[in-house]
Amino acid sequence: MPVKRIITKGKVPVKIFTDEIEQSAYKQLQNIAELPFIHHHVAAMPDVHTGIGATVGAVIPTKGAIIPAAVGVDIGCGMNAVRLSLKASELPDNLKRIRSHIEAVVPVGFDMHKSDRARQSTVKTLSSGLNLVLDKHPKIAKQKKPYQVWIRQLGTLGGGNHFIELCLDENQDVWVMLHSGSRGIGNAIGRYFIALAKRDMERHQVRLPDKDLAYFAEGAEHFDEYVAAVNWAQEYAMWNRREMMRFIVDALSCELARFKVTKEAINCHHNYVTVESHYGEQVFVTRKGAIRAGLGELGIIPGSMGAKSYIVRGLGNKTSFASCAHGAGRRMSRTQAKRRFGVEDLEHQTSGVECRKDKSVIDEIPSAYKDIDTVMADQSDLVDVVHTLKQIVCVKG
Repeated sequence: MPVKRIITKGKVPVKIFTDEIEQSAYKQLQNIAELPFIHHHVAAMPDVHTGIGATVGAVIPTKGAIIPAAVGVDIGCGMNAVRLSLKASELPDNLKRIRSHIEAVVPVGFDMHKSDRARQSTVKTLSSGLNLVLDKHPKIAKQKKPYQVWIRQLGTLGGGNHFIELCLDENQDVWVMLHSGSRGIGNAIGRYFIALAKRDMERHQVRLPDKDLAYFAEGAEHFDEYVAAVNWAQEYAMWNRREMMRFIVDALSCELARFKVTKEAINCHHNYVTVESHYGEQVFVTRKGAIRAGLGELGIIPGSMGAKSYIVRGLGNKTSFASCAHGAGRRMSRTQAKRRFGVEDLEHQTSGVECRKDKSVIDEIPSAYKDIDTVMADQSDLVDVVHTLKQIVCVKG
């Protein structure tokens, strides 16, 4: 479907690829469009919903400035998926042992590895980059825990909406799919620079439609340092997913018939900033809960823990800045979900999925999310579906 709604009240238009948008998200998009450095227009994906300052599901092209809160604190959060040379018929009838084995090798929530388990070559490369960031901003290291444990958190899941899934596609091929980001160290970097940007705005008496839209201007103090830090955190998130996938595949090899990894669909960010060319200009593109969907590029769009997910190929849509939705998108807050639903609802909505079904994950219940089929229909101009996946095992943080 084409653009469904357009906001015209800001300095640039906002082009929205859905009719389902709450008023608070609408207002946030309008605020972004008021900023003086937005390039051409803002695009809102079909999974758009309210965030902090910047709307989740927003694609924000900027000239000469970056908004740290638009990138967020889970810098580089994204997806990884691989297809295995296994068919559904080769899986055991009872999948609980597989879930338990994955949970045994991949720490979830606030847990981490008890020792450094990542490849030393990866640690060495990341260490040198982090040291350059900390040389400029040693206060990040004073947030002791995330700094000291970043190596042991490589290859760990985290909490919230992060997950590991075993899925089947339309051909009954087995896939492993996971969702995670830059863990504690990315959070520390994000919070530090968001606060720094706010202080800069106050010091220079810059008036903003929302204080969470504080920004660093190119050429100004801290701009280059933030770019270096955010690039490091994005790289860390990418390697975190790779290390985690390695642990998962090794764990599965102990439980299942001999198999090979036949294809890495993609390892992609959906909370990040990068430099791209759009509408004749080199600009910073911040995708806040959106993935790149350039022409022919593969991407991953997950549903909720009881719904379908999709491997897609981008169509390079100009209006969306070659982007698409990063998932189903929340339709209610975590607090609302906990108030409205109970364990019985969770059990019903995750029927057939080997996963936790206790009150601690009720905020991730499928009904708290938008309908993934509607989201996909709204972005038929943005992506083509390559594979449709349905989870059979889900590990939550």
